[in-house]
Order: sequence, then C-alpha cells, then structure tokens
Amino acid sequence: MHPDDDASGVIRPIADEGTAEPDVGAAPDGDGAVAGSSDHRWWIYRGTGQPLYDTSLSELLPEPPPWRRFTGGPPVPPPPADDEEIERRLGQAAAVSARSGQLRREADMVNAALLLRRPLLVTGRPGTGKSSLAYRISRELRLGRVLRWHITSRTTLRSGLYEYDAIGRVQDSAALRSLRPVDRPADGADDATTESQEQLPGIGDYLQLGPLGTALLPYELPRVLLVDELDKSDQDLANDLLSVFEEGQFSIAELLRARRRHPRVTVLTDDPLRTAEIVDGVVKCRAFPLVVITSNGEREFPPAFLRRCLRLRMPDPDRPQLVDMVMAHLHDAADGPVDPTRVDGIIGRFLHNSRERGGLAIDQLLNAVFLATSGRLPDDEAALEGLVDALWHRLDGAGAESRAG
Repeated sequence: MHPDDDASGVIRPIADEGTAEPDVGAAPDGDGAVAGSSDHRWWIYRGTGQPLYDTSLSELLPEPPPWRRFTGGPPVPPPPADDEEIERRLGQAAAVSARSGQLRREADMVNAALLLRRPLLVTGRPGTGKSSLAYRISRELRLGRVLRWHITSRTTLRSGLYEYDAIGRVQDSAALRSLRPVDRPADGADDATTESQEQLPGIGDYLQLGPLGTALLPYELPRVLLVDELDKSDQDLANDLLSVFEEGQFSIAELLRARRRHPRVTVLTDDPLRTAEIVDGVVKCRAFPLVVITSNGEREFPPAFLRRCLRLRMPDPDRPQLVDMVMAHLHDAADGPVDPTRVDGIIGRFLHNSRERGGLAIDQLLNAVFLATSGRLPDDEAALEGLVDALWHRLDGAGAESRAG
C-alpha cells in the first residue's frame, strides 16, 4: 500500500500542515513514486494534482530552443483564474495516488511540450480523460483559465483566431446616418458628418479574439489552450494550423487596413471582460502557449502536422486512477461518509463492464457512484444493479436500455 493511502482507500494529501512540501524538481519513479534530486528541473510538471508550492513556472521554465523563441510585446497582464471551472472538471485538488504507470509517461510528454514549445496531441478512446489533462496542467502550474476551442465540422482557423462583426458595424453606421439632422444649413454639413463619425464606436468594438488568438497574445507565461476533438474538423484545418504554430503570430486583416489611422486598437479577448491592445494589426506571442489537442482517433492527420506535435496516447484509467477521480469529485459531495467497500465494488464492476462493452467513460462511473452514495436509493442491490446497467451503456449506442426496461 502506498504511504499516502489509508485502509479505506481515501487519498490523503502528500503533505499535511507543518510538513515539508515535495520538491518541485523531484521526479516520479518507475512506479510513480516521487524521488530524485532537487536540481533535476526536467520535472516541472509532475502530475501530482497539487499546485506548485512556494515557486512559480517563471522560476522553473528554461529558455526555449532558438528556433522556438518569440519576441511579442509589450507583455499583457496575466490571465484570470478560473478555479470554479477547474474544480468542476477535476474535483478537489487532492493529491493523486502515485501508483499508476501512466503518470510517468504523461509527465514526460507534458514536460517535453513545455521545454520544446510544441503542441501536445493527446489521442485515446472517448471518455478516458484527454480533455482533463489541460485542466490538470493549468491547476498544477498555476497558469489560470484554460482557453477551450471546441472543434466541429464547421470550424475554421479564422473562428479560432478572431471574429469581426462587419454586419453590426454597418448597421450601427447606418443607424447613425439616419439620425443626422436633415434641416441643418449647408455650411454645417461637414460638421454633422464628423459628429456622426465620432459617435460610431471604433473598429475594436466589433472585434473579438478567439481562444487560439487569445492564447497567442504576448503573455509572460504560456497560456493553456485546449483544442478539443480536432478529428471532428474539416480536412484543411490541421494544415491551416501549421503556419500559426510555426510562426507564433497572425495578422488581423481589418486592422491591417486601418493601421495608418489606428495603429493601436483595443479589442475583446476570449477571457470574460478582458481586452488587449493590438499594435499594427499583428498578434505575436511572447511565450508559446501550451496547446493540448485531443483526438478520438476518428481519422489521421497530415504528416506535416504530426511532425510538429508531440504525441501522447491516453490509455484507459486503471483502478488507482479511478479511485483518485472518484474521491476528488465525490468525497465531500456524498450524503454522509463514503463507504469505501461499496465504492470499490462499483469500480470493480465498472472495469469489468468497460472491458465487455468496448470501453466506458469516466463520467459514467461518477454518475453511478454519486447515485449509490447519495442516500436516495433504497438498499436494494438488484435495483441499483439495474440502474447502473442502464447508466453504463455502450458509447456506440448499443445496449443503452436497462434490463428492467
């Protein structure tokens, strides 16, 4: 048994009050246990579930390779925190069990992406927690709100970079022209025109950066950008991303045309109530964002795109990982103390059903445990088993009805 676990299966924090925190440079060993030298800075991200203590990423992250160095500026303020969203995705920030062999592989690839300033392509079956990786990285490295770009078959590169409301601007301009006084003397016509133009909001009021565009602003530390389900996109999107990932910058055509009259324009960003100043119509990053791209493996990507990404295959979570997830989400949400024996039994049945049904999603397990520990169900194991069977339907849609139905 791991020293941070007790007999009940409840995961205790790595360090209690009054004890020393684990060294930020320590590395998980082959079994996931933390060990190693204090100056081994490869292990910036450790996957422990705990935010960095008494240090920051700016102190740990070395300079990028010369070919991945970007000089955008002036620096913009740090991003807002979004602890509520991160906790909703991950549960409480409890220390994870260090028994999973996946921890070492995951930490290796995240650290490589950090040091090389390259996107991380995370593949795996639906429901294995690919998207959650972006939120774990943001929580542990204290990088603030995760920028999420959800991909569909209609998504374009432009929608990820920025949106320009040209129709809204034309409508506002027409509305202001209609308000001009019609009976003003001829010698005041120019004054009326100037006055209406001054009343029209600037072009920046009609521009908003998307998740990718916001991630490429000149932050001092990398933003975490989640590009979710890229395999749902049109075939051209992966190729369109290549130049942006290589150059670390993009231009806004509407601002380029207006830069002689408006060299500095303030626009909205993807962060709520945040703005940024764009100089000469170009957005150029300072710290290349940590890009987590997820794919369910529904299609292959172009070789040129794959060559520029680091790849991580996310396997199905094992029992220790499932215990961690359940306790992080539901330990304080249950109505009364959690019965570890009952939870362990549900996890065992979940693993068995997942193997039989071609893989189940983590949220299906969380739903079953929540109902079983809610105190709302009668102590009827047959009824619970039927309900759980309905919850754990195959992800391809087969067998979605309960046996009772």
